Amino acid sequence: MTERITVELVDGIADVRLDRGDKMNAMDGRMFAALIDTAEELATTPGLRAVVLSGNGPSWCAGLDFSGFEAMAGGVGGDGSTSTGSIGAIEEGRITHRAQQAVWGWRELPVPVIAAVHGVAFGAGFQLAVGCDIRIVHPEVRMSVLEIRWGITPDMTCTRLLPGIVGADVAKELIWTGREVGGDEALRLGLATRASENPHGDAMELARTIASKSPDAIRAGKRLVEAAYAEDFEAGFAHERDEIGALIGSPNQVESVTAFFEKRPPEYVDPTS
Repeated sequence: MTERITVELVDGIADVRLDRGDKMNAMDGRMFAALIDTAEELATTPGLRAVVLSGNGPSWCAGLDFSGFEAMAGGVGGDGSTSTGSIGAIEEGRITHRAQQAVWGWRELPVPVIAAVHGVAFGAGFQLAVGCDIRIVHPEVRMSVLEIRWGITPDMTCTRLLPGIVGADVAKELIWTGREVGGDEALRLGLATRASENPHGDAMELARTIASKSPDAIRAGKRLVEAAYAEDFEAGFAHERDEIGALIGSPNQVESVTAFFEKRPPEYVDPTS
């Protein structure tokens, strides 16, 4: 469907794959655009019953393209954008900026979205998985909310969605530490719906089961479950943007990135408030 994503639609099931395997599906500006555009196109695709989202190559998604982080060390993007493209832009009629919409677009789809996660799911890749309705992960998967390494917080809807999946305390621990979680622990925490040696195969099998049921009932079920824990997402997403905008380019954030690349312990300045 795009230069970064492939889509095969068979019997109402969209087999969607991030297609930048040589870069471990790291997100650059074109990948963000592809995620947004593909979700938008699928939302109006006749006969759609379920979506399986996976990554070609050795990993689901390694996070943001590393070149964007290198630019951040120089304080680029103090307005909340990064060198990976205008992912901080807010388009008319949306409650998200483009980085958030790359995840939220899949949550907005009226049909179930099943993530088949293997390899690594770091940072933006972790957040993309969190945005799916169901996550089937390989036992040897490595998952991490990696943003703390760079002195920032998640800003792709994760702070609003993750607590509802794993609980507020676990969400805070994962966000504050950036530690890696394997498939078995992800299952125990509730981060994964199921662990599988063949995530994509099992995700497709589940999608076929879902596609065989009444499409009206499936869509109604998604609406009802979403409504059960609905919150003011517009305000929450705006709060994410405010926090990340204040962090990017700040002295401690720049120090986080610089220290990582210089392979030394960071030296932080205590907040004044």
